Order: sequence, then C-alpha cells, then structure tokens
Amino acid sequence: MRHAPIAPDLFADNRRRLAELLLPNAVAVVNANDVLPTNADGSLPLHPNADLFYLSGIEQEESILVLAPHSAEEKHREILFLREPNEHLKTWEGHKLSKDEATAVSGVKTVKWLSDFPTIFHQLMCEAEHVYLNSNEHARSTREVQTRDERFVRDCRRRYPLHQYHRLARLLHRLRLVKSPAELDLLKQAIDITDSGFRRVLSFVRPGVNECEVEAEFIHEFTRRRAKFAYTPIVAGGANACVLHYIANDQPCHDGDLLLLDVGASYANYNADLTRTIPVGGRFTPRQRAVYDAVLRVMRASIAGAVVGKVNRQWRREAQAMMNDELLQLGFLKEEDLTKPYDPDEPPCRKYFMHGLGHPLGLDVHDVGSPHEPFAPGWVITVEPGIYIPEEGFGIRIENDVLITETGPVDLMAGIPVEADEIEALMARAK
Repeated sequence: MRHAPIAPDLFADNRRRLAELLLPNAVAVVNANDVLPTNADGSLPLHPNADLFYLSGIEQEESILVLAPHSAEEKHREILFLREPNEHLKTWEGHKLSKDEATAVSGVKTVKWLSDFPTIFHQLMCEAEHVYLNSNEHARSTREVQTRDERFVRDCRRRYPLHQYHRLARLLHRLRLVKSPAELDLLKQAIDITDSGFRRVLSFVRPGVNECEVEAEFIHEFTRRRAKFAYTPIVAGGANACVLHYIANDQPCHDGDLLLLDVGASYANYNADLTRTIPVGGRFTPRQRAVYDAVLRVMRASIAGAVVGKVNRQWRREAQAMMNDELLQLGFLKEEDLTKPYDPDEPPCRKYFMHGLGHPLGLDVHDVGSPHEPFAPGWVITVEPGIYIPEEGFGIRIENDVLITETGPVDLMAGIPVEADEIEALMARAK
C-alpha cells in the first residue's frame, strides 16, 4: 500500500449502501484479482480488484469479502477471508495483513483465514436463498482470461445449483458511479499529483528530448508523491499524436512539432485522466494555435453542457455539431459537407474527431456505468475533444475531469494550465 491510510468509514458506508440493495436472505461474494504470470517464473504486480477495494480497502491477493446482511449470526454479516501470514511468506513476499490490521483498514470486524472459508460459506449458503456473484460487466471488457470471480461463479453454481443467482455488478455499478465526498478527496489528490507532473514536464520539454525521457519525468513526480500511472501513458510527438492509443513513447521530439500528453496519476486506486498538447519548441505556430483554440472552445462548451439529466449520446452530438462548425472555419470542411444529409452517428467531423467525447472516471479509468443513463449528481466524467490531421503531421487533444452537480459542472482540473498563452509562458520561464 503506497498511499496514505484511508479512514475505514468510506468502505463501511459503501458496504452499508450495497447491503440495502440486496434481497432478503442474500449472500454476496467479491474476490481479489489474480496475480497474472509473465514468463518463466515471473508475475505482474497485483492490480487490486476495484469492487473489492471499494467495499473493503483491501489490496492483498487471494482475499475474499462475503456479505450476508440478514444472517442470523451477527458476526457473519460481514466477513473478510485472507491468506494466513507465516514465516515463509514473510521471507519471500513480505508482510501480509494480520486480522487486526485488516479490520483497521476495512472496518470489517470478522476476519478469518482462507482455510475457514469452505465451512463458513457452506453455513451461509444453507441459510441463504439469493446469491449475488460478481463479474466484469464493463461494455468494453475483453473476456480472454478467466478471472478469479468467474471461476468462483462456476464452482458455486455447480455446488449449489438450487439457489437464485443474481448479478452483483449491476448494483455495484450504480453505487460506484456516484462519488462520495471521501472518494472525491482521493480523486482530487490524483489530479493534484497529475498537475505537478505536467508542470514538471512543461519545464523539461525542449527540442531533442525523447518521448521516453518525458515519460520518465512523470514517473519521477508520480512516484515521489506516492502515486503511479493510472494507465499506460501516451507521449506522442508530431504525427504520433494521430495514433489514438500510441504508447511506444520512443521517438525524439522535434522543434516545430506538437507533443500530445495523455497521462494521469493513480492515487489510492483513484485515477486522474489528463490530456494536454504542447509545442516542443515552446511556441505554437499560427496554424497549430488556430486548431488548438478550436479544440479548447469545444472542450469548454462541452464542460458547460455536462449537466444533470443529459445522456451521453445527446452530449456527444452537441460537441460534434460544435466541431463541425470549428472545422468549417479552419477550412477542413466545406459548406456542402454540412448541408447535405448525413447519418447523425457519422457526422462530417468524424474524419478529424473520430473518438468519443468522454467517459466515467473513478476506480477504473474507463469507469463502470451505462452510457445510456442520464448524467446525475456525483458523477465524475472526462471531457476530451480532439482534432487529428495526419497530412499535416500533428494532432491536438485536450482533456479535463469534471464533477457533475445539481448546480452545474465543476471542472476539477481548472487549475491545470490549458490556455495556449499560459503554456507558452511557463515553457519560456523554464528556458
């Protein structure tokens, strides 16, 4: 656990709200993620299961959380199961949570070792009628690797075929979309660290540096602030910026080129998502500046349009209509492109602005939630329009993170430099 301790009240409140959504005589189970292999005897670092963390704050492998809020045995209404520490594990893998430490982190009073799980779980299943099991139901997820939760679902249904099974993910998605004040504080810390990394890079970038050196500046700042990358960073100079998921980050930065930076910090598993596009030589050309200002206008108008009750599709189409006008003024589109009939899902601007406008943000960078639900207070979303011109060798994307409230959107990244004049001034000051 690199981050500072988090008050367990956050996780206890999340469990309470989930328990209120469960049917009577129900049991719910959430598993930790697997430790994934690399080559030979290597393995990747554990990536905490977002749902398990949301409900318990636990980030340790093989952990299981069981909720049975209507159990006759009060101490069985919330149970954490953990790997039992021993000297072998201590020597080879380091410290594992004790029962008292797990309670301090999670607020769960009943903590058991994994060896106790089969017996206790069987007792709970004998009481229960409804069973809520978890799975990755993100619309863009890939299902090539079976998860620990999926293996548990298969085994549980085989052993207990007569229970009524339900999808836990649907309930968790509803809860996780709305961020509590404690969650917003953690998100703001991730955003503040991202801001520090970006300002560090503004003072570092100059002609001749390599994209990987720019990435290293972010690593330095994020690690120093007890954070990590929220996702594989995009550091894309020149025409590389026209590759939307460019992650090679291995080319030199040339004078006259733009450098697109899509980089966010993750603090306590809460993720920031920032994109800025800066001039390698410290000043935008008139052509670059005109395109940059067009993207910035669309971003600002789209932030203002992120209001309660609006659905993503309507919001995106409003941005596309604005982008059509901007591209017309820039000379990329002609009047007839906008006046002739076209599919609303394929507007003329898609030749230069081909991706979505934004997504929910939280414990996952592309956080859970349906794109068909209307925006609601407490949501945090990204706003990220762009224009990409491969034939001219540059692309521009600008992205901020926004909190939706009853009284209007709040730009959580309003303090991070974004105006072209401010970026040029900060880069000139560093020189």
